[in-house]
Amino acid sequence: MNIIFAGTPEFAVPALAALIEAGHEISMVLTQPDRPAGRGMQLKASPVKQLALQHGLFVFQPESLKPLEVQAQIAAVQADVMIVAAYGLIIPTSVLRMPSQGCYNIHASLLPRWRGAAPIHRAVLAGDVETGVTIMEVVPALDAGNMVSKGVLPIGDADTSQSLHDALAIIGADLMVQAMEKLSKDGTLPSQVQDESLVTYAHKLDKSECPIDWQKNALEISRQVRAFNPFPVSTAQFRGETCRVWFANAPQNHTYNLKNAVRGEIVSLEGSIHVACGDGDLISVLNIHELQMPGGKRQTAQQFIQGQHVKVGECFS
Repeated sequence: MNIIFAGTPEFAVPALAALIEAGHEISMVLTQPDRPAGRGMQLKASPVKQLALQHGLFVFQPESLKPLEVQAQIAAVQADVMIVAAYGLIIPTSVLRMPSQGCYNIHASLLPRWRGAAPIHRAVLAGDVETGVTIMEVVPALDAGNMVSKGVLPIGDADTSQSLHDALAIIGADLMVQAMEKLSKDGTLPSQVQDESLVTYAHKLDKSECPIDWQKNALEISRQVRAFNPFPVSTAQFRGETCRVWFANAPQNHTYNLKNAVRGEIVSLEGSIHVACGDGDLISVLNIHELQMPGGKRQTAQQFIQGQHVKVGECFS
């Protein structure tokens, strides 16, 4: 297949690597322009660009796909297929129509659930028991194209958005290679229309969602912490400073003397930092395993306890 690959972040890298390994001709790699990054704010190539250059592929980095001269350069490739994986720029309908055998996207959810910008994070936050990848046709409407194939991934109690992201990227790469093999062989890809009555939207994350509300129960807070790892990271106030909470879970079958505990209070320091949370009229307990004070490094709970001389009875707010 003569393929245009459109992708930018780490999520797209396994797919590009898999397509190269499968022997397809990647005639153009579309990726976003280099952006300032790091302490020195030096221009940095996207992960997709870095891989493309390692393989000597042609990289095209327009700021927009709307200018006619940009579209003319894409059309000149005469691609069979365009594959999109977290590209990050709007693709005009005129560009979608250019590849002779269609345009296909790797979307990190089990469509029609979680269309939109943050499907992995929203799945964890909502307490979904599973997530996955959908290979879909790209249409002008947001994530509304027909579905070609799916791969399912259970969400475990220790999963974060980062761990799911990495696993889903591999699943998506495998599914796309399979889809291209079938398209190359049969000249078509059977697809299924999405049930619009089941659509949910994964709205973009906002930093206003980061602060932990200790009135919520421990399970809800655990989902928030794991959903916001590695970005934007949940926060709590400790000794008047904003502490970042990187990992926490809600233990089962633990017994505490919580008769007089208040929400946010540290009730135990055995193994991790155990914090009293709301649960209606009851108290639930969150176990914090990894956190970070301003200007400091990420630490395990035990490192944090020792370094900050934490005591039972102190409170997060």
